[in-house]
Amino acid sequence: MHIDHVGIATEDAAALADLYADLFDAPVAHEEEFDGLRVVFLEFGDSYFELLEPLEDGTVSRYLDANGPGIHHVALETGDIEAALDTARDHGVELIDDDPRPGAWGHDVAFLHPKSTGGVLIEFVEH
Repeated sequence: MHIDHVGIATEDAAALADLYADLFDAPVAHEEEFDGLRVVFLEFGDSYFELLEPLEDGTVSRYLDANGPGIHHVALETGDIEAALDTARDHGVELIDDDPRPGAWGHDVAFLHPKSTGGVLIEFVEH
């Protein structure tokens, strides 16, 4: 596995994308509205920053209300998301998603509960 992307919760994805594009020379690789979010992926070599702006009430809007803007999750790319979930189960990790679900950019995703992963929300993503 390797880090696919870092999810960043923000109130204004366009403004943050502009800042990061100028500051880090990170081009926008993909944009979409998905699952009540505006999602912008900025390219950093072989990984991304995923900017998450809520368009309606949901988990990211509640995260922003509770914590403010910042790192929301770390996503690890896997070639076999089912096997990755099985490994997590074998290690007693609490899953948010028992089965993969559709994610941004058309990828299958599944999240691990931060209670089981040292306080970090971990996402498995299969391309």
